Amino acid sequence: MTRRTTAADVVVDGLRRAGTPRVIGVARERADLPILDAARAAGLPVVLAAGETGACAIAAVTGDLVDAPGAVVIGEKATVSAATLGMLGGAPVILITSSHPSAMPGCKETLRMESESAAHRIAHAARLAMAEPRGPVHLDIPFDVARRAAVPLATSCRPDPLPYPAGEALDRAARALSDASRPLLLAGAHCRSSDAAPWLRAFVEALPAPLVTTARAKGALPDPHPLMLGVLGITGVEERLLGRADLVVAIGLDALEPVQPCWSAAPVIVFGPAAASDGRGPAVQVLGEVGAIVEELAIRLRDKPRADWDVAELDRLRREGAIRSAGDASDARLVRLAREATPAGTIAAVDAGALYACVATSWHATAPREFLAPSDLATPGFALPAAIAAHLVHPDRRVVCFTGTGEPAAASELETAVRIGARVVIVAFALGGPDASPLMRLAQSLALPASAVDSEARFVQALGRALAAEGPSLIVVRSAGVGPT
Repeated sequence: MTRRTTAADVVVDGLRRAGTPRVIGVARERADLPILDAARAAGLPVVLAAGETGACAIAAVTGDLVDAPGAVVIGEKATVSAATLGMLGGAPVILITSSHPSAMPGCKETLRMESESAAHRIAHAARLAMAEPRGPVHLDIPFDVARRAAVPLATSCRPDPLPYPAGEALDRAARALSDASRPLLLAGAHCRSSDAAPWLRAFVEALPAPLVTTARAKGALPDPHPLMLGVLGITGVEERLLGRADLVVAIGLDALEPVQPCWSAAPVIVFGPAAASDGRGPAVQVLGEVGAIVEELAIRLRDKPRADWDVAELDRLRREGAIRSAGDASDARLVRLAREATPAGTIAAVDAGALYACVATSWHATAPREFLAPSDLATPGFALPAAIAAHLVHPDRRVVCFTGTGEPAAASELETAVRIGARVVIVAFALGGPDASPLMRLAQSLALPASAVDSEARFVQALGRALAAEGPSLIVVRSAGVGPT
């Protein structure tokens, strides 16, 4: 007997066509949720997180890593905090509930599904989540509706292609760049694609001009590159650069990325997929794919004189900024040791708080999406769920999670990491906060390999064992002031 197509089946089909690689659920929810059943039946992987916060973070980072909507099913309980929803800002996520039609703060829209509208609703949710500015969309599917018969339709679940950049806007941008002697470049999240990153590097080197990135764009230009001056708001170097720049060029910014500190009295050019504004209105705005815009500008800038930046001064600013932002020297050394011990392609995830600046400066990313940080730096509990998402997307790569022993998600999602065998090294710093013993006891109860270290030598030994393990491992750094012995 042929199985009838239900609204849940139509939703799962829409998610697959949107590029969603898996559905994230919550372990303590009822096991027979129709969307999860339909996903399993269709061969779309289902991963269960320990709690709603972890599930939402895993879905958000998954969507951000694959450039497609992440999907999280929280079922009937729908206990998602405002802080958790804040974690989803800027990430394309479809938040699926059951019989919870009221709007959720922080979501772009709340959509209620009926069986006859299933195909159109999931298509609209997927496209809206990916539309600029990207963000979460709440889709409520009552339990009985999800099991009703529905008609599948081949609706478009991907956003429309961007128009080719306008010639007049390109000409204006080229004139502004030609007139500038010291342009300062600022790269955002849309510089991370495989097409955009090579063009960004070519643009930086052709001018040549210093580049500052947002946290999400870290790695779009490799951190060791001499013109990569750091992450915006971390090193403070942009303040010095803005004092000398006569033009700010914002490339590939997400509309929600915090870049206001970079706007100055200098004119601003904005180009990329998102229509951004500096509050005063940019001098020139060019909409389109980053690669297409830079390719067109290259033709128009063939005879432009080289930018008049002092390379020695840029190098000095780069080194000074790194020293200022690294924080505690011992913590920074441990992060650098972890980076040196791991292969190319290793991904780092970090929580907001005391460790953020240290890891952002000390972990050298050599490609886009090798550094994962929360978009809202007031949101706790990001690093371990993000590391789990990175493992799910890139199971062949190592992931290092930097967190604190007092982070609730570091404890709550530890079981998830063990259950799925995530190849994640969790480095938890005590940071003078809560006693690390509860986290160690939890690791022991889960049969998770764990080490407590109080020196750089012991950290290196523990890290070597962790990297050799097939699944997750925990390293607790007991003192923020570990020494070299």
